[in-house]
Amino acid sequence: MEPDVESLPRGGFRCRLCHVTAANKPSLQDHLQGKKHQRLESLRAKRQDQELRSVFVSGFHKGTSAPELSEYFQAFGGVASVVMDKDKGVYAIVELQDQEVMEKVLAQPEHCLGGQRLRVKPREKKEFKYMPPKKQGSAHHVQLSPEKLVQALCQADDVDAQMSQLVQLFELSESERRLRHLLVTLFQEVFSEFFPGCAILPFGSSVNGFDIHGCDLDLFLDLEKTKTFQASAKGLQGAQAEEGAGPDSDSEDSILSDIDLTTATVPEVLELVAAVLRKCVPGVHSVQAVHSARRPVVKFCHKDSGLLGDISINNRLALCNTRFLQLCTEADERVRPLVYVLRYWAKQQALAGNPFGGGPLLNNYALTLLVLFFLQTRSPPALPTLAQLRKLTGDGDQTIVDGWDCSFPQDASRLEPSANTESLCSLLAEFFRVFGDHDFAGCVISLQEGRMLPLPSFLLSEVGAKFKLGPFNVQDPFELSHNVAANVNEKIAQRFQHCCRDGAKYCRSLQYQRKSSKGKAWGLVRLFQPGVPEAGELGPDGLLITIPFTLMALSPGSRQQLCQARDFGRCWFNKVCAAITFVLKDVLKCSCTGPAGEPLGQEPTEQSGGEQPIVGSKHPRSDERGSLVISPAKKRPRVEGPAPEEEESVSWSCAMWHRVWMGRRRVRRQLRHLGSPQPDTEQEAGSLEVEEKVSEAIIQQEGDSMGAEPLLRFTACARVGGGQEDTRTLLYFTPAPQQGSLFQDFYHFLQGFLPRMVERYVGRAA
Repeated sequence: MEPDVESLPRGGFRCRLCHVTAANKPSLQDHLQGKKHQRLESLRAKRQDQELRSVFVSGFHKGTSAPELSEYFQAFGGVASVVMDKDKGVYAIVELQDQEVMEKVLAQPEHCLGGQRLRVKPREKKEFKYMPPKKQGSAHHVQLSPEKLVQALCQADDVDAQMSQLVQLFELSESERRLRHLLVTLFQEVFSEFFPGCAILPFGSSVNGFDIHGCDLDLFLDLEKTKTFQASAKGLQGAQAEEGAGPDSDSEDSILSDIDLTTATVPEVLELVAAVLRKCVPGVHSVQAVHSARRPVVKFCHKDSGLLGDISINNRLALCNTRFLQLCTEADERVRPLVYVLRYWAKQQALAGNPFGGGPLLNNYALTLLVLFFLQTRSPPALPTLAQLRKLTGDGDQTIVDGWDCSFPQDASRLEPSANTESLCSLLAEFFRVFGDHDFAGCVISLQEGRMLPLPSFLLSEVGAKFKLGPFNVQDPFELSHNVAANVNEKIAQRFQHCCRDGAKYCRSLQYQRKSSKGKAWGLVRLFQPGVPEAGELGPDGLLITIPFTLMALSPGSRQQLCQARDFGRCWFNKVCAAITFVLKDVLKCSCTGPAGEPLGQEPTEQSGGEQPIVGSKHPRSDERGSLVISPAKKRPRVEGPAPEEEESVSWSCAMWHRVWMGRRRVRRQLRHLGSPQPDTEQEAGSLEVEEKVSEAIIQQEGDSMGAEPLLRFTACARVGGGQEDTRTLLYFTPAPQQGSLFQDFYHFLQGFLPRMVERYVGRAA
């Protein structure tokens, strides 16, 4: 038996060298005498001979070249080759002419080159493994390295040229487009055999104008004509049965005789599609039906090209979305460069993308809609709204999909040219400025109307009742009850705004606007560099924490009551101020004092110990460590007509006597072990009551006695967000002089803790 051959338990043989299985001895002998096995045996013998006369060398200066090493070792004899470490250049494999030369090298006790002592030892013996070469299809595109991207962008004349250059570097090549077209044609031919009259229609990045190398191939399998064919075939079979004639075997394909497409469920049809892909489409593998997706699909991979794709059967709205994006790119040539740049920027900042399995990031479609909305709201507008497009719709453009009006002109030549003449450079800077201070949670971005929809009226509508609110609300242009950014969490929404503010600040600098004469990075290059937004945002009145609008924390009844309130913004601000009061005073055990003032209004809630809330009380209670008083805006005089708008504000003057922000996780874990709360109750473990107990435990561990002076003194001032319909609460913190890094630690803790506790308080009070 050959040493490379092993017997299999169920019969047959396997060649370990070639990874080939043979069913019997004659087949095995044919393989062993074949060209592949003989070639690999020869290659293995050659590699083993090279190992026996090679040495591993390290310790030389970084930057030492292969010829320098070769020249040094030639003093001992012939040198066949020198292979350098390509990544770091810290070691080399020196292949000598024969083993005698290697023995001379190893017999030398010390080796020095360029004043550096070399470490020389025999080359490590490794088992020979055959690695078959990977097939490279025409769809495989060499990824553009960051270095080449920087080099290409820095050679451009201005930022506008950089943006156009980015599109050219990232968009699909003609050969890639041709390959995708051939694949679509192949799918059409195969599926037509099993589903007569069906149509394979591409959508998404491949065809919507925002294609990039390696983007997925999204396909829609239209079975409407197939259902008609199946119904007519069954009717014909019924008529033949009544006449006594045999069924016409050619009237219906065999695969359709097993399922009725009209009554079949989506999972049943998807499994049928998956079976056709696995068995009948050449080069397709890794087929998997995903029923849990919002739009169930069948995922697949094309082996030769490496393309990933999916097929859906109930996603006709995606065709309308794709055509709408195409129309926008045709209406204004600035759309594509702006979207490409912002997509790449968001990817570099870990804000957006389409990761497998979803996640909290903005998907590329939501980010693209955000760019289109921005262009709709420029003055003058760069793009029309969908409501304006519908006025230009002809009789042949009327489209209703799943009950939604998806009508808009299919021909971009029917649109009026935009009067907006802003450059790409200025549009990018304005995008960052606009969305750096945008109330994403307090409104709904509508591309249909080209404006931000206020939540009170929107949520009371039929569409709003089904809309999933979140920290980021972007309405689908056609399926109006769908929030395309519903997966985004609070952390990503805040980081997006921070990064937009950083981008707006950078776009005001000369490094963005002018090409560097010294060859340094400029323009988009520095914008694309990944960075972490500063944790402490310094506003005009101190360090700022933005408390977002969290209407979904309320119960449905309280939510509707709040939306119907006459002064919606003031009512919500009162709730948030009551929550801030409770968190600072009761949860964090903070001493709070302030000047007396008019109350903002009663906010009845239950508090620990049976006390009534301080907000709304004309005579605030005081405790042993001080009292808390709010300072609202002055009362408005009663005059005829609408009263002038005045800024709402509430102030707290606070002192911290204990480091209740440190070690909370450890103390919370200790309390959990003591049985309060129960270990398996995750929601209770982060409740307001538990956080109060954690603060009390920390104070007990530190010692309840207060010193002569508190650890920290600071003032907090809550104000309504800047816009007219802004629902955010801006909370400014101003530390007392010489607070140092201690207050920074406390402020950093508050950034994550305070908004979360406010949301829970508001939800509990509801």
